[in-house]
Amino acid sequence: MSSEKTTELPLWVQDRDIVIAHDEEVQWREGKRPDYSYTNEFLHQESKFQHPEGSLEAIAQNLVRNFEMEASNKSDPQQWLSIVTEKFKMSTNGGQQYTAQDVAVEGTYNLFLGESEQYSSETETFESSFQVFHNAFPNGFLWELTEVLSGPPNVTFKWRHWGTFNGSYKDYAPTGETIEIVGVSIARVSEDLKIESLEHYFDNNVFLQKLTAGGCPFHSQK
Repeated sequence: MSSEKTTELPLWVQDRDIVIAHDEEVQWREGKRPDYSYTNEFLHQESKFQHPEGSLEAIAQNLVRNFEMEASNKSDPQQWLSIVTEKFKMSTNGGQQYTAQDVAVEGTYNLFLGESEQYSSETETFESSFQVFHNAFPNGFLWELTEVLSGPPNVTFKWRHWGTFNGSYKDYAPTGETIEIVGVSIARVSEDLKIESLEHYFDNNVFLQKLTAGGCPFHSQK
């Protein structure tokens, strides 16, 4: 019965691995499907919320996870199932609005974090930005929806992003600490539940400060 429920839903609000499996003619950045099997183990172990299948929480969580997967792994925004490509805009903390093409070129980390003492989006490429955080969080920088505050067409929800700082961040030593960001987002969706716009609100200062709290490993060896 649960499988019947799943197939009634649009593909882009189903589980991320189901969307990946439907990849006819998709241009994957690495030339092959992304494999989330390793990080999924930590996601299942460390998630605090198990949303019932078919609930608004589960649907919204799947939609956002699919958007993140597509933005990270599909080079052509026209192939992103999770968004209305020609309408899509994304902003962080009320700042500049970015198109899907901007996201595809710059990467979500660069657009989210911008310029600061601890991180410079101007000196990072799409590829290098993802490598920086893959190095810092080798078990994955995980994401889950924690609560839906309002339903369509403006889906407002709380979320948490977290990972164990087991690898170096640039020249900074890992601390082994679990680092977490919490925030609120508003996703305006179409009638068929595709994202038309995304507004994210969160404080990344504490996140970056924790990544640079371990001191420089190269300096500590002198």
